[in-house]
Amino acid sequence: MHQPRTFLDNFFLVIKGLCMGAANKVPGVSGGIVAFVGGFYEEFIYSLQKINGKAFKLLFNGRFKSFYRYTNGQFLLLLIFGMLVSYFSISRVLDYFLEQKELYVWAGFFGMILGSIYYIGKDFNHWNQRTISCGLIGLIVGISISFLSPATENDNLIFIFFCGIISVSGMTLPGLSGSFILILLGNYVLLLVDSVNALYDTLSEIFVGDFGFMDNPKRMQTLKILAVFTLGSATGLVTFSHLLSYVLKHYKKMSTAMILGFITGSLGVLWPWKRTMYKMDALGNPLLDTNGDKVVHNYERYFPNISEMETWWAVVFVILGIFVLLLLDWYGKNRKERKKVRATR
Repeated sequence: MHQPRTFLDNFFLVIKGLCMGAANKVPGVSGGIVAFVGGFYEEFIYSLQKINGKAFKLLFNGRFKSFYRYTNGQFLLLLIFGMLVSYFSISRVLDYFLEQKELYVWAGFFGMILGSIYYIGKDFNHWNQRTISCGLIGLIVGISISFLSPATENDNLIFIFFCGIISVSGMTLPGLSGSFILILLGNYVLLLVDSVNALYDTLSEIFVGDFGFMDNPKRMQTLKILAVFTLGSATGLVTFSHLLSYVLKHYKKMSTAMILGFITGSLGVLWPWKRTMYKMDALGNPLLDTNGDKVVHNYERYFPNISEMETWWAVVFVILGIFVLLLLDWYGKNRKERKKVRATR
């Protein structure tokens, strides 16, 4: 039985959902890190694990209250609500700042990842031969993924379903960015830009009573792709949650060490000082997506010039990112103390 949450706890749970949604949209950032640092990662995984045969049996038998309690429905609904709101609000703001102040956005997230490494590592006192090996494996895999070259776009529905399964790993595995995985698979623009924009435009048209999009083959195909991707994401989310709940239950120390190594390795993706490399056609002209934006191919990393003021502003944003994580750490400790006080009353 989960302890009842206060209104403030529920409010912050929606905020955490907003942060997870925004983090999942940015290549290189993992929503799982937000869950891990926010202190609700295990509850998130175990709640998802409850979406199983027993849950569906309760649902189909009309025992909705039992289904709601069994799946920790309040927790999941508030979190998912925050993520959905984020995709149509905060993530669009992030897109704007990535275009206008890209260096500072990357610097802020880089600081957040540095802060998360400190947060996870400071209380981990279980280093031995096994955990060190797991940490090194996580580090090597994280670094390797950072420097892979992306594939080309593929709208085959079976592949789209596979993309959904793989990309949702960013919500369940701290350090593994689902958005960056989609870039490597070649479908980031198709699934997290074109499809989301198509859904947003469709909902806007439905709201004003315009159903003309149904006669638009391109829009309908994009919505079909989004539906298959969503189905794949839901399948991956439930599948990964069952696997991770088993791993966390039986190999918690080793999995924490691997997560710590993986997050450290993923710093290469988020290195703020990098030049964006775009995909080119045979004539050397940049390829454009359906919105007229250049298609990202990869990033060329470099060391900053310390004589430039922009570099020092970026350092300020790195520090701000670390501060955000320390603030989350403080809130997590404060919430635990309040729980203890309520439990002793």
